Amino acid sequence: MPTKDEIHNFLIDLRDSGVTNMFGASPYLMEEFGMTRYEAKDALLEWMRDMSATGGRPLRVAGGCE
Repeated sequence: MPTKDEIHNFLIDLRDSGVTNMFGASPYLMEEFGMTRYEAKDALLEWMRDMSATGGRPLRVAGGCE
């Protein structure tokens, strides 16, 4: 299972790429990390809550996907 930091950095990159609306990001998590639909939705909701708490500013973790 990927770490929270890996998931968050992946979602930041996905959002910045403009490939999908973030409400449609679950399939990307499933493909990238081998998550179930439920794991992906939980991870996405956690990321959205964290983004909301920071005013939408990403808190990229050092060593993240660039």
